Amino acid sequence: MRRLILNADDLGLAAETNEGIERAHREGVLTAASLMTGEAGFEEGVRVARANPGLAVGLHLTLTDGVPTLPAAQLPSLTQRNGRFRDDMAGMGLTLAVSREARAELAAEVAAQMARFAETGLPCDHVNAHKHYHLHPNIAAALIRAAAAAGMRCLRLPWEPGTLVRAIEAEAPGTGEWAIRPWCRFLRRRAARHGLVAPDRVVGLAWSGHFTADRLLGVLPHLPDGVTELYFHPATAGGFSGSAPGYDYPGELAALIDPRVAEALAGTPRGGYAAMLLPNAA
Repeated sequence: MRRLILNADDLGLAAETNEGIERAHREGVLTAASLMTGEAGFEEGVRVARANPGLAVGLHLTLTDGVPTLPAAQLPSLTQRNGRFRDDMAGMGLTLAVSREARAELAAEVAAQMARFAETGLPCDHVNAHKHYHLHPNIAAALIRAAAAAGMRCLRLPWEPGTLVRAIEAEAPGTGEWAIRPWCRFLRRRAARHGLVAPDRVVGLAWSGHFTADRLLGVLPHLPDGVTELYFHPATAGGFSGSAPGYDYPGELAALIDPRVAEALAGTPRGGYAAMLLPNAA
């Protein structure tokens, strides 16, 4: 059977994302969201989660382009002078690969973000990473170990079948599927050994920040059986602190509240990660 997760990243980033995610859930088809623990909108994001118990909320682990949960002074290998995480993902990835100290900082920050989420009292539906940085081997290893130790059961593995996207737009940009698919297969096996499961595929990578209603309506009939995560970045406006240049945040919100989308999804099981991936769990 086909089951869908409609997830929004960046809950807790800013007032605009928090309001957009709440509207996309209350007025539209959004079923899940991923919470950032170090950003300015964190407390308001927690309020949104508590006010909407039907929204499955997980941890959006942030290790680049964001604010750490631990003091930056405790993370010298991972942060800049301004106290934010480093934005040179390739350079920071190399640091993690060669530096034992950096890996220790990574483990401490992952634990801190998980602890801050736990302090909210919210059930943690899933875990994923900002900018899919958990594709890095050291980050993946740290995340999987910490998630399993915390009792989490679900995570995102960001593989998008190019055939699905090209069925709608033949000229859609590639997402490195040739490399990501085998790596995600490896990570899926590794996660399974720790009791973690992931959706079969993710849709929205090629259209990140531009997942319009027409694209969503176009791809829905092509989705195969199994669990598909469709991921979005809804917000009421762009231009806020931490926003991605060029992203059409209101356009993605419009897609999620479009009545045509709700009609197209009628009768299709949809929910959070755990509800779709572990439907028989107690």
